[in-house]
Amino acid sequence: MRSLKSVFGVGSAVVPVLYCGGLLYYFLDLSGSVQQATEIGLGPTVLGLGVVGLLFSIPLILKVVRILARPRPPGSGGPDAPAGDDGFDADAAIARYMAQRSAEGVPHSPAAPSAPAGGGTTRRASFGRKTG
Repeated sequence: MRSLKSVFGVGSAVVPVLYCGGLLYYFLDLSGSVQQATEIGLGPTVLGLGVVGLLFSIPLILKVVRILARPRPPGSGGPDAPAGDDGFDADAAIARYMAQRSAEGVPHSPAAPSAPAGGGTTRRASFGRKTG
């Protein structure tokens, strides 16, 4: 799913760059050269399309760099990663937990609430509307 999202992200960033590039190509092909384009009044248009095309290419470049520099998912390893050796010992972690738990001892239970002075049952604190 993630690769599909990245493909659509790059595709949506490529569309405006291709559009500006296509218009730039059209106007330069129509006039023949940049000098002739300026002579017939298309100079600002060609310059503007070039600048806008460069601005639209910044997100495209950033998305491509993010895709290429994305960290590998865990467990993918690599050609120089040994299989199954990630430096974590589960048995040692459980032994440390059990030793810490036995060293703490039995946790003290909270004291039981005292009986009300009237001898009746205690009312539980409630949230919302009072009943009775």
